[in-house]
Amino acid sequence: MRTRRSPSQFVANQAGAVAPTYAIALTALVAIAGVGFDYGRMASLDTELQNATDQAALAAASQLDGKAGACDRAANAARTFLTNNTRFANDAGGDAITFASETGCDQTGSFRFYSKVTDTAKTPATGVADAHFVEVVSDARFARFALTPIVSAFNSNLLRAFAIAGLGSSVCKVPPLFMCNPLEETTIGADFPTSSLIGAGIKLVAGNPTVPGNFGFLDTDGGDNSTPALAKALGWTNVPADCSPIDEIGLKPGQRDVVFGAFNTRFDIDENGNNTCPSGGSCPAALNTRKDLVRKNQCGTNGNNGWQLPDTWYQPTANAPITSNYPDTMGYPRDICHSVSFNGVCSYNGQAASVIGDKVWDRDAYFRVNYGYTSAAAWQGATGLPANATRSKVYDWELADPTNRLTEQNAPGGTKSYSQPVCRAPASASDPDRRRASMAVVNCKDQATKISGNQKVTILKYVDVFYVEPAFNRGNGANKRTGDDQIYVEVVGDTDIGGGKEAQVIRRDVPYLIR
Repeated sequence: MRTRRSPSQFVANQAGAVAPTYAIALTALVAIAGVGFDYGRMASLDTELQNATDQAALAAASQLDGKAGACDRAANAARTFLTNNTRFANDAGGDAITFASETGCDQTGSFRFYSKVTDTAKTPATGVADAHFVEVVSDARFARFALTPIVSAFNSNLLRAFAIAGLGSSVCKVPPLFMCNPLEETTIGADFPTSSLIGAGIKLVAGNPTVPGNFGFLDTDGGDNSTPALAKALGWTNVPADCSPIDEIGLKPGQRDVVFGAFNTRFDIDENGNNTCPSGGSCPAALNTRKDLVRKNQCGTNGNNGWQLPDTWYQPTANAPITSNYPDTMGYPRDICHSVSFNGVCSYNGQAASVIGDKVWDRDAYFRVNYGYTSAAAWQGATGLPANATRSKVYDWELADPTNRLTEQNAPGGTKSYSQPVCRAPASASDPDRRRASMAVVNCKDQATKISGNQKVTILKYVDVFYVEPAFNRGNGANKRTGDDQIYVEVVGDTDIGGGKEAQVIRRDVPYLIR
């Protein structure tokens, strides 16, 4: 028999009271769960966008080499080198994370290029030469929410990501040399237009680093720039210091004559016997040691038996190729305007005695003395070299057939000239070329207050150079032509990524994220 409850009993009964509580709280619970679920989707999309944009910025920065088309290559690298897919955007925009298509260095959409980036400011780049940083902004994507709209909250969230990256560059395993930009003879802060200077000789002198054309030594990563350390860096095949930044570095200005002995080992010269090459490394001679010196039976530079100038040596008296009084032996000469006198009469960039030559060296005399060709047409026809052949190209031509092109030659007084090593072991075929290297170019006048101290200075650029001759005193008094504190080089080109046999340089370019 079923018992009927009175109204008072029904009112007092608490069974099932939880259900209304859940009903009242359901909206809040759905909101909380929805916010958590949808926030997770939004956070995942944000992470995907940021990771893709970071990688795109790094890919773009890797192309900022200052060469033509760098900005366009950077944008293209960001768009095509990577495959980035969004998995949490559901805006019917497709899976791929995209970037706007623009060209040039003045883009304002997905790619923006800057010459300088600080914590408080970004300086827009004016072109590829100063486009050192790139900011990448992804196209917008929507994370459309699944549960949050149930409680009339947000339906979706629009997300973008941005990243800024630059290219960190360093030059590694090179002699720690810098030259003061010769073009500051007329313009403080001048550029160094490498492409227009290829083949030009430059007379570099150790001394006051604020004088254009003077040179000094870099404070390399090893931190030890004592005289013995510099001798190792200039003489050893494997430069002991690792890498030097391509943008800023400390300098060790001043004259350090003792290191020139180590430098001259590249030319098969032993100025101080076993002390010429510091212990712990090797200082082989170049495979082609063509130079303007002769010897009897010794390898130093003192006395009548070691390396010396021949009785008749190359000394033009006018700024023109010689037609008589040919030297007994001839190495690669300086530009004629530098060979005329100790101060030279080169007039590059309007200077009456510029340290930069005019690319005109005595090719006719060189091929006459070394190969017997009596005219320009004769040596050009026999060698296949152009009329304006650079010294480094002639050097390469000779190396291509050393047996027939790098022979001994007799000179007066029982001396001989040699174009292959006879005093020092030659470099191996796999070693970097001993007559090529890289030098930093610094606008020394523009940074004179820094160069005299220990502050970092800005490196304008690195250039590859060819060592034309050993450091040696040639002549005396009014007849003096060169000093043993000089290094004469020929410009080969800008230092580029790579290295190995062609140049004693390895450039490392590593993109890095700033933000």
